[in-house]
This record gives sequence, structure tokens and C-alpha cells, in this order.
Amino acid sequence: MAKIKKYTKKDGSKAYMFNLYLGTDPVTGKQRRTTRRGFRTMAEAKTALSRLELEVMENGLPTSSRKIMTFEEVYKIWLEQYKPTVKESTLYTQTSVIKTHILPYFGSLRVDKIDTAYCQKQVNRIFNTTKNYNNVFNLIRRILDYAKSMKQIRVNPMDDVVIPKRKRENGSVEKVLNFYTKDQLRTFLKLLKENESYQMYVIFRVLAFTGMRKGELSALKWSDVDFENGTISINKTVAIGSNGKLHIQTPKTNKSIRTISIDDTTLNILRSWKNELKKELFKQGENINHGDRLVFISKHGLYMLRNINPFLKKIIQKYNLPPIKPHGFRHTHASLLFESGASIKEVQDRLGHENIKTTMDIYTHVTQSAREKTAEKFANYIGF
Repeated sequence: MAKIKKYTKKDGSKAYMFNLYLGTDPVTGKQRRTTRRGFRTMAEAKTALSRLELEVMENGLPTSSRKIMTFEEVYKIWLEQYKPTVKESTLYTQTSVIKTHILPYFGSLRVDKIDTAYCQKQVNRIFNTTKNYNNVFNLIRRILDYAKSMKQIRVNPMDDVVIPKRKRENGSVEKVLNFYTKDQLRTFLKLLKENESYQMYVIFRVLAFTGMRKGELSALKWSDVDFENGTISINKTVAIGSNGKLHIQTPKTNKSIRTISIDDTTLNILRSWKNELKKELFKQGENINHGDRLVFISKHGLYMLRNINPFLKKIIQKYNLPPIKPHGFRHTHASLLFESGASIKEVQDRLGHENIKTTMDIYTHVTQSAREKTAEKFANYIGF
């Protein structure tokens, strides 16, 4: 409890003062005290002391007594807390997003000077210039939430920001469907088989017929393929580390570790690819059975992860195919599983979805497509 003292001013008049311990600055680690003086009466000094003690109790150090940080300074402290909670690949992706889309516009600003109007302006900019805008919004909000927890700000200015949504002309929210129909998939694979490298044909056949993520496929080794029982064990993935280099890590979630069955045709295609690879390695004086070799390798003997996207983009342009991303073959697999009669639980287990909502979102899309065809089926049956 601070003591109130009576003292004599330069003009000879009497006044009251106090010196209060405020606590430790969470940024600098230094102890903070404040002296207030010039009160005409003991009662006036007591009132001021009580108010200041209450403010410190509720809000931490007063603004005038603590170092107010810039957004980038808060980000650097937040990052140290964030690092242990995510995989190295996630850390690399998120820090890249922050450095590209957030720090150039927020980094040098003091967090107490960032208001809702400025945040709204930046949210609108990000919405119009960035594909994965929701992730960027969430990162800004999380860093400012951290600033709030550090008592750097009292409210998060992102709380009152209006998040835009993309809409079609008819007013419904736009959602780009990243998948192929059965006929589109047949056409795509036929073009690859007849005109492109055999390895790329096998890669996209496996993606489409197993629902594997491209990182899981890139990490696949021959020891993971059980030709006798017709199964593939998925237990690792290739990811981009914080240094930008590729490395093997555990899959996205515990549910992602799974063993799935594969059809006889895809199994035979894999067997055929192994024989092709064996011949190629033999020419180089190597043995496919030496060590635990990857199923798919680049021409430099590296992981295929970085080769898949540019190849797919080139093929789509070359043959004027409907746009799709590598992850779209996973969605395609799930959609066609549902169309073939598989249950939601079967699809969830096969794809390794941690949250069944992810599976349900695909199921909803498939059943919506089926509903849209109902009237057409009826009319075709009636015939008039």
C-alpha cells in the first residue's frame, strides 16, 4: 500500500504526494513505479491513489508507464508461443503469409494506434487481392488478441470489422468446386496415359483412386505398398520446413495415419511402374530393393511434392481441361465414393478426416448434385 506524504512546494505552500508500485512491465521485465504529486488535500490524494490502484488491478500498467509495442514486436513474441503448437510445415506457411500480406501494412504501427477503420481498410484490400483471405484475417486477429492479453490494447480492433463474402450475381455465396466428375477423370487419365510420362499418369491415378494428399503420396515408399494384400499404409508426409526445404514428417492429424485397400487395376499399375523404375535404376547401376526407396521420385532423385502442381497446371492448359488442383483429386475420390454408395464413416476413415464435418461437406455437395438431377430423371422417365 502506497503512503501519502505531505511536502512543501517551491512557493512554500503545502501539498500531498504518493509513490505507487505498478508491477513488472511484461515487455521489458523492469519494475515500474509512478509518483503523483500536487494534491491540495489528503482526501484528494487518497481518491487519486484509489483510482490508480483500481486501474492497475483491472487493466495492468497504465499506458504512460509501459512500453507500447509495434505490431511487428507483438508478432515476434506471439510467434515464440505459436511455434511449439504447430508442425514445421504449418509454421513455414503461416509466417510466409504474415510476412507477405500483413507486416508490410501493420508491422511498423503501434498496436494502440491501430483502429477498426484501419483494420477494415486492410481487410477489404486483402479480400480483393488474396485467395486465402480468411486465413490472413484470422492471423491479424490472433496477433492483436495476443496484444490484448499483454495489456498493450484494451480491445481488439478486429472485433468490429465486417468480413466480406464473395457472392454470385444471384446473391448466393460463391464456392468453387475443386473436383472432377467420373467422365472428366476418365478423360484426364486417358490423356496422361497416352501422351505424358508414365510416372505422372501413375501419380494421378493413385491420387484419384486412393484420395491421398499429395504430401502423403510424395512420402510413399515401396515398403508402404503391400502387393500381396492389396493395401497402402499412409504414415508420413512430405512438407516444407521453416528453412524452405522439404522433409518427412508425421501426417496432418492422428486420423491421417491409416491403411487403405486399393483396387486390383491400380495395384497392377503400381506393379508395372515398379518394374519400369527397376529398369531405369538398373541402367544407373542401382537396385530398387536397396534401401527403402520412394515410389515416386523427381529426375534428380528428390521428392515429387514440388513437381505436381506445375505439371498439372501445364496439362490443364495444354489440353484445355476444366481447372482442378492436386487436392481436387482427393475431393474427386470422396465424391465418387459417395456416388458409388459408400457410407460417410467409410469415406471419413479412408480419407483420414479428423473431423467428420469435412466429410459431411463433401457429402452435402454430392447429394445436392443428385437432387438437382431428380427432376430431369423424372421427365426422362415420363417422356412427355
